[in-house]
Amino acid sequence: MDLGLTGNGVLIVGGAKGIGHAIAQEFANEGADVVLADIDPAVQESAVLMNASANGTITSVVLDATDYNAVQALAEDINSYTEKLNHLVYAAGVGSNKFGFPFWEMDPSDWPFVLEVNLMGAVNVAHAFASQMQQCGQGSILFIASIAAQMGSQTDPPYSAAKAAIVNFMQVVAKDFAPYNVRANAISPGMIQTTLNKSVWAAWNERQSDTDKRSYEDWAGEKISSICPLGRWQKPEDIGRMATFLASQAAGNVTGQTVNVDGGIIMHS
Repeated sequence: MDLGLTGNGVLIVGGAKGIGHAIAQEFANEGADVVLADIDPAVQESAVLMNASANGTITSVVLDATDYNAVQALAEDINSYTEKLNHLVYAAGVGSNKFGFPFWEMDPSDWPFVLEVNLMGAVNVAHAFASQMQQCGQGSILFIASIAAQMGSQTDPPYSAAKAAIVNFMQVVAKDFAPYNVRANAISPGMIQTTLNKSVWAAWNERQSDTDKRSYEDWAGEKISSICPLGRWQKPEDIGRMATFLASQAAGNVTGQTVNVDGGIIMHS
């Protein structure tokens, strides 16, 4: 289905791998001009590989989204990467790499970095690109949240809290940009086999006795079967397809919404 995104410019922060990369690939398939930004230098190789089969132009930039000066510098230079910016996607995210149940097993010092990347990075991007988005005439802003934002997940309290804040901030962004015909939404992925998901298992497994330790496959498989009504993993490309739909005019009246792509987990809970 042609979503009418050909020639649109899109910046994807956190686009080197995982969900961000899958979103970038879907935009590229739709003919958008994609700028991949990530703190990981591998983002440059990702862009080269994507360019080989893309319908639009794929470029890359190494960016630390927690560095507001660096984000502002990219905003000032964005026309070097794409002729016109229509869409922003914030997909950068980290967990604490600790198992947070009960929460007092963690330290307050485990929180700041998680909040900096998941929340303040998104705030930095929204602030730095506010002027460009006001001038684009028609566009969208997407934040990758998490079902943890809606359920007070005990697995990683800092991550859960940061994603809940993202959902709230997204609604503010949606209201403020509405007069400029720019929509803002969030996607909450469910269970996806990413490095972040595996880090949750690793932190949990480390705390178990030798007899209670589980392989990632067994641990995750049991969790999927118990909490996901559809009984299957969600995939990064599922998020990518929803992202391009929300950016398109097929979703022209959708703003301020959090869309769960989770196999029904939140419904079930």
